[in-house]
Amino acid sequence: MSQITRKLLSGNEAVALGALHAGCALGVGYPGTPSTEILEAFSILKGNAEWAPNEKVAAEVALGVAFGESRALVTMKHVGLNVSQDLFFTASYSGVQGALVAIVADDPGMASSQNEQDTRSLAYAGGLPVLEPSDSQEAYDFTKLAFELSHRWQIPFIIRTTTRVAHSNTIVEYDEQSAKPRPKANFNRDISMRVMVPGHAKPAHKRLRQKFADMLKWNDEQGPNQIIEGKDKKLGIISSGIAFMHALEAAPEAGFFKVGFSNPMPVNKIKEFAAQYDRCIVIEEGDPYMTTLLRAAGANVEPREEKWRFGEFTVDRAKAQIAGDLSYETPVIKQKPPQLCKGCPHIFSFQPMADMGCIVAGDIGCYTLAAMKPISGMDMQICMGASIGMGLGLRKVLPEDQARKVVSVIGDSTFMHSGLTGLLEMVYNPPATGHVVVVVDNSTTAMTGQQEHPGTGRKLDHSPTNQVSIEAVAKAIGIQNVETFNPVRDNAKFSEYLKEKLATNELTLIVLRQPCILAAANLIKRNRGQ
Repeated sequence: MSQITRKLLSGNEAVALGALHAGCALGVGYPGTPSTEILEAFSILKGNAEWAPNEKVAAEVALGVAFGESRALVTMKHVGLNVSQDLFFTASYSGVQGALVAIVADDPGMASSQNEQDTRSLAYAGGLPVLEPSDSQEAYDFTKLAFELSHRWQIPFIIRTTTRVAHSNTIVEYDEQSAKPRPKANFNRDISMRVMVPGHAKPAHKRLRQKFADMLKWNDEQGPNQIIEGKDKKLGIISSGIAFMHALEAAPEAGFFKVGFSNPMPVNKIKEFAAQYDRCIVIEEGDPYMTTLLRAAGANVEPREEKWRFGEFTVDRAKAQIAGDLSYETPVIKQKPPQLCKGCPHIFSFQPMADMGCIVAGDIGCYTLAAMKPISGMDMQICMGASIGMGLGLRKVLPEDQARKVVSVIGDSTFMHSGLTGLLEMVYNPPATGHVVVVVDNSTTAMTGQQEHPGTGRKLDHSPTNQVSIEAVAKAIGIQNVETFNPVRDNAKFSEYLKEKLATNELTLIVLRQPCILAAANLIKRNRGQ
């Protein structure tokens, strides 16, 4: 007999529960706000969960699971999709034999990100179907549905969440008896389906487009979309995700077409809906993805002002868009600018470089806050792992007096994520003035909540595993000078060594190792437990 359970869950927790009940054999990803808690919750639920060095590797592992007729979940934030895009854009051709679901968490308003990109646009370009939940219940339901649809059409599915869906808590109802067991893995050889040389990829592309035609027909007939009739036919609203919740509160008497399956989007069904209303607008968080497709198809929808693509949506923003009020501005909440924690080892790492007037090519992590006052010790930061390549580029074009001031700074988790290839470039194409890379190693992935990585020697659940040595890697590939300092106790020695190596034409890697002060207590406990 079925028994309904009700729990208050965040969107991320609901995804984890949905994956467990869908029979997911492996969850793998790279921590990135606002997606991080999914795999942590999945692990707590006794799901098999792993952190990978980066999102591309995570997606590759997940695809291998799906090639083995099993089910995999891969998690990342929106910029992580850029890193794994190479795999996904061809995996949509090859398809899968089990099921592969990617949770991609967008960050409108850039609460903790370097851009506001919209996953739907990338998915549209890559031929990847997209589901968009609007609350925790749908996060649970759509995750289970995505696994079923991925298996049915043998294609990777993306679930696009945004910050509020990921981190807000709403009631989730579910039936424990509906949980599926993990499928038995098996591999059947089929070279033409999985080896994407041109001769195999050309028919695969045609199969992909036929899958989309089939999915669109299904979406039109029974997809997870919802029509709410309006009080009258004056205003119709097309919306998706959390923006739907805001719009519903802003205009409860309007008619609504809520899009749950947004790629392939049920354009003709939406056109039929829009034709019934005197005025029809699209309220969506992020790019004008639905607006553009609907207007291109001749639907009765208004163009969306550029103003509404920036930042998170709220009820007041929805009201302003409906009213056409372009004077509306989101209230600015006065808050203290983010700063490095008092006593943070990164303060001691960056201060000598700032004092020497170094040109610092920085990277992604909490140490990026060294760019803020009072240190102002970082001059550029673009994406994960870019610090080394940017520093090398500067070294190769700047006048010698400036080139010798260039230093690349990267964190330990980011080094594991995408610093290795930059280090290879440094050895392969060294600048005439040499180069200095500083790895600020706080022994955790601090910015996203103290997750593990290959350099910590611990897995996602903090159990011990093999530990990758940054110093050993650097020496093995040919870096001439490799030294390690404690940035707090050895600050004077580090300063002297850095000054010395900046004056040479040699390649140098310096590791500044001191655990994050917030993670130190947990690290001591775990080390004692080992």
